[in-house]
Amino acid sequence: MDIDGEDVSRRIHVKFVTKLEPPFKAPVSSIAIPSDVTRLGLSSIVNELLKHANPEWESEPFDFLIDGELIRMSLEEFLRAKGISAERTLEIEYIRAVTPRKEEEPSLHDDWVSAVNGSSSRFILTGCYDSLGRVWSSAGSCSHILEGHAGAISSVALVNSNDARSVTVATASKDRTLRLFKLDPAESVDSSTRVRAYKILRGHKASVQSVSAQKSGNMVCSSSWDCTINLWDTNESTSEGESVTVKKRKGNNKAEESQSEGEAVTTFVGHTQCVSSVVWPEHDVIYSSSWDHSVRRWDVETGKDSLNLFCGKALNTVDVGGEGSALVAAAGSDPILRVWDPRKPGTSAPVFQFSSHTSWISAIKWHKSSWFHLLSASYDGKIMLWDLRTAWPLSVIDTHTDKVLSADWWKGDSVVSGGADSNLRISSGIAIS
Repeated sequence: MDIDGEDVSRRIHVKFVTKLEPPFKAPVSSIAIPSDVTRLGLSSIVNELLKHANPEWESEPFDFLIDGELIRMSLEEFLRAKGISAERTLEIEYIRAVTPRKEEEPSLHDDWVSAVNGSSSRFILTGCYDSLGRVWSSAGSCSHILEGHAGAISSVALVNSNDARSVTVATASKDRTLRLFKLDPAESVDSSTRVRAYKILRGHKASVQSVSAQKSGNMVCSSSWDCTINLWDTNESTSEGESVTVKKRKGNNKAEESQSEGEAVTTFVGHTQCVSSVVWPEHDVIYSSSWDHSVRRWDVETGKDSLNLFCGKALNTVDVGGEGSALVAAAGSDPILRVWDPRKPGTSAPVFQFSSHTSWISAIKWHKSSWFHLLSASYDGKIMLWDLRTAWPLSVIDTHTDKVLSADWWKGDSVVSGGADSNLRISSGIAIS
């Protein structure tokens, strides 16, 4: 079979293969294609093959791999760069392109959306500069408003959702406190239910920048401009060192509501500037990033740091994931996303660097079910989707009209993001294979 192209001076024989299930399987036979064809041209060819086999087929964007590496230049340039001979029939694997296929209507807030969390498939959490947290069941549908903070919310986290009805949510704020809330996301109401915290966590001496929960939900950790990381119990009962206050509350047939105040169980000290982000990927390990240019790994039991990674730039965000959930990604004041593999002994240099953003990177997040995929958000107004198998972004989401302050994956096939345009955006239909 021969596929026509503008330049017929050189043609390459290829065979398209895929691990995708029908109807995405094209006939496996050798065809000749122009050597200067790009990824978009390859996608058009595969769509032609699929449409020939199924007249009802609707075009779908595809990505392509040769020997496990994504093609991001013309086929001829790729083969030359990798030293691959074009004299034999090339086997090219195609996968569904990692790009949004739908953009939901924006969910407008009253101020900057500084935090988003998509950990639950049932709802999205947001934190806003208007000092309120919100729970969204879908685009434009706010089911709960989390109230009580006296300053902008900088971070939100899902603490526990073991109970089919009740979930626990944590918020961190520039008012130097964290708050814990319990709510029922399935609650059917005509308007947003206002929820007050069951526990207020006090102890930081400056704005709280980030909060992350232990997988068991028994504890949360927080980081602050006071250069420390604090660990807190999430239980409702009060213990030694905690005091109880009773707040009067009117409406919804509730005359009064108790709130406990918790103190930090322990404090990790070591960073010398603002601790911008924390994640708690394993029971006994916490990672942090800081404006002191470092990423640190902390032993929860001893409170000591067992790993220091330095990059020479102030860092805003850190996340752990990828192969074996062992890769550390961090980014900040320069537009470079860096990825380290701490399993490699004797090296502190990143194993990957991505540099397509043009301003500070505000958020990064690994995809939970992929070794290769992660996202980044930036003050340049863009969210980029990355694959470790190529240095170029797979897709650029530019639906925000101002800085993107936060972003996360949701339901495995969507990206949720918040920005200085006061919007929550949902980009869906992203195929991760």
